[in-house]
Amino acid sequence: MAPEIHHAGLVALRRGGVWSGVLIVGPSGSGKSDLALRCLEAGFALVADDRVVVFVSEGRLYGRAPGPLAGLIECRGVGIMPQPATPFARIDLVARCEASPGEVERLPEPAHETLLGLAAPLLRLWPFEGSAPAKLRRALEALGRGEQEAYQASLAPPRRRLGA
Repeated sequence: MAPEIHHAGLVALRRGGVWSGVLIVGPSGSGKSDLALRCLEAGFALVADDRVVVFVSEGRLYGRAPGPLAGLIECRGVGIMPQPATPFARIDLVARCEASPGEVERLPEPAHETLLGLAAPLLRLWPFEGSAPAKLRRALEALGRGEQEAYQASLAPPRRRLGA
């Protein structure tokens, strides 16, 4: 499948010898670059800002910056700034920037975003919330462990058996 260019940012954490990335998506001006900047301050590495080349390799999603944008990040009100970047990362999570905090569900059902025919977990968040980078880190760390489902199940009322 041919690579696609997405209007997005990509930040990553080194996990188990692999760069595990969060593709930050949303409309222009929604806070993608601002969130990426705060993620950098929280220990993430930049992969790409503004445009991400998304591709598939060995059945997994990956992303990288288009050549002319590699190692650059937009700082609104300051300008385009150089930033050391990792050349590519696996896309393990998609973070959708919502327009207001009220659009983010407190305990959302698991959701996915399909890119190039492959599904990636989707997290909706308000990018300007101070805890947004911490939420991304924790979401990456929790992938595949099912804590949210277990927590939600623990809150559900006990099911009664028929005839009990």
